[in-house]
Amino acid sequence: MAVTIKDIADLCGVSAGTVDRALNNRPGISSKTKSKILRVAEELNYKPDYMASSLARGRTMTIGVVLFDLHNRSFAQLMNAIESRCREKGYFVNLLLTGKDKENERKCIEHLVSRKVDGIILFTVNEGEEYDRFLQEQRVPIITICNRISDRWSYVGINDRQAMRDAVDYICSRGYEEFIYVCPPLAKKNESNIYTQEERLAGCLESLKENGVRREPLIITEKDYVSVLDSIDLRASGRTAIICSCDIYALEVLNHIKSKGLKLPEEVGVMGFDNIDVLKYVTPALSTVEYAVEEFGVRAVDALIHQLETGDLRPEPLLAYQIIQGESI
Repeated sequence: MAVTIKDIADLCGVSAGTVDRALNNRPGISSKTKSKILRVAEELNYKPDYMASSLARGRTMTIGVVLFDLHNRSFAQLMNAIESRCREKGYFVNLLLTGKDKENERKCIEHLVSRKVDGIILFTVNEGEEYDRFLQEQRVPIITICNRISDRWSYVGINDRQAMRDAVDYICSRGYEEFIYVCPPLAKKNESNIYTQEERLAGCLESLKENGVRREPLIITEKDYVSVLDSIDLRASGRTAIICSCDIYALEVLNHIKSKGLKLPEEVGVMGFDNIDVLKYVTPALSTVEYAVEEFGVRAVDALIHQLETGDLRPEPLLAYQIIQGESI
């Protein structure tokens, strides 16, 4: 049979409450008694009964995380940060991936709620009033990241529109004449929540207009965006900048440009967004927008725990960003 707190208390000649204080490093116990209890617990190979503790506290000490997938390196960085912060705060993580499927996302949330998670960190593909009501009905604290749903939920992110405006301002200052915008997720516009990607496109268009660019950029939303680029003679017109809404697209574009023998950045420039960690291995160095994706995870966990402990839904300030002036623009 498993060793219990009562077993340790009987052996040490103390109360169960004293054992609990020793095992959880709480005050109100002498160092001598604490050392004795910890020694006995170790000798008996005591394992905490998390289920019993959860019932006593009214919590499972588990946080659910709902993401698209982990293909994008920035998502993997985000998840690592969430897990690390949760562990630091004494919580376990239950991660579910939706594959960008709207109905699967609902099922993932219902699954987590049925498993009694204390709260959920959500990167959604759903949106709208009906979905907002669905989340309210779950009666669990939720922190949204990257894709905004409504003001009802705390949101962790950056000002994507302004960040892309600043990036395109920088590109325009470098003398480019033609512009191509690469963002396959825009093909899902009006079908799913692509708030972040729509904000980045809006920032790009606003900057081009303010910089006096008269021609609309070619916007590529096809999944096989490299094939679309391959059909374009990039030498036929003026100096071209290819703006990518994420670094994962920019890396593919960069490889394509190099395979065509085009000079970077003299003939064609490439701009990314995210500054994922693998960029340190890429040449020429990719120009991109950097923000601390790990901080997204830390902020989301801290905001959720704050809500759990206080019941207070606090607004989260947007995170900072900066333009990384690499060698591709």
